[in-house]
Amino acid sequence: MTPISDRKQQLQSRLADLSTRLDGIQAELIGHESRDWSDLATERESDQMLETMGLGSQAEVRAITAALQRIEDGTYGLCVRCGEPIEPARLDLLPFTPFCKEHAA
Repeated sequence: MTPISDRKQQLQSRLADLSTRLDGIQAELIGHESRDWSDLATERESDQMLETMGLGSQAEVRAITAALQRIEDGTYGLCVRCGEPIEPARLDLLPFTPFCKEHAA
């Protein structure tokens, strides 16, 4: 079983990685200045992909932030629905999950 301090460090590290990723996505979205129509079409397609990646990253940031708050509250590792412990193997795969296997869907 991973100690809470290790889990907290893991979550904080992932949060920093996501922040860097989101900053890069934002810079890329702002940085397009093509005048050519074909380049603009390609950039638009790229922008849509970046926006999708950004939305996924933002959702993960919210989940990680909530997990860090649960660590501070002393409720990390407990299902927010039923209050039962979340299996350590599940937390190893999804350290920010608020749900046990039973309530995940």
